Amino acid sequence: MVVGLTGGIGSGKSTVAKLFGVMGVPVYNSDIRAKEMYYKPDVKEQVIRLLGTNAYDADGKLNPAHVSKIIFGDTGVLHKINGIIHPAVEEDFKDFAIQYSSHKFILKESALIFEIGIYKKLDKTILVTSPLELRISRVQERDKISREEVIKRINNQLPDEEKGPMSDFIISNDEISGLIPQVLEVYGKLQAFNK
Repeated sequence: MVVGLTGGIGSGKSTVAKLFGVMGVPVYNSDIRAKEMYYKPDVKEQVIRLLGTNAYDADGKLNPAHVSKIIFGDTGVLHKINGIIHPAVEEDFKDFAIQYSSHKFILKESALIFEIGIYKKLDKTILVTSPLELRISRVQERDKISREEVIKRINNQLPDEEKGPMSDFIISNDEISGLIPQVLEVYGKLQAFNK
């Protein structure tokens, strides 16, 4: 069984993923793997064609400041880059799923499960939610970017109000509700589905 784990930027989905990982659930982090896909020769060639040679520095490393400035400033370019990266991630995930096929379920962590239609290929989905101001402050602290930059990124994702009805489980990461009990409850339900 493949379970999607998603949440808007700054919601804390990676923290939830780590908790599932501690319980022995294999977790595929689509966002981390997507960054690695930029170095596949065929992907790199397409990225340079789309974003220019400044997408990578002289050492061949991705230039995240250049890439972010372009893709978060133009939704058309964002869709095009997603069209390059996401198929590469899908192929990579297939290998991961085969490797861990003996487990009762695996988690596929991705910020864009609903935005790009991944949810249609999943057995269940978990949405991690968090209050907007808390998300903004977390991302500002983590990425050292302005409030405006964070809001721009948030606006490129569907709001929780739209994702909630499409999700099988919702975990609230508001720093008030206990996170571990919520994760344990969802874990128990997922284990029960797969008996």
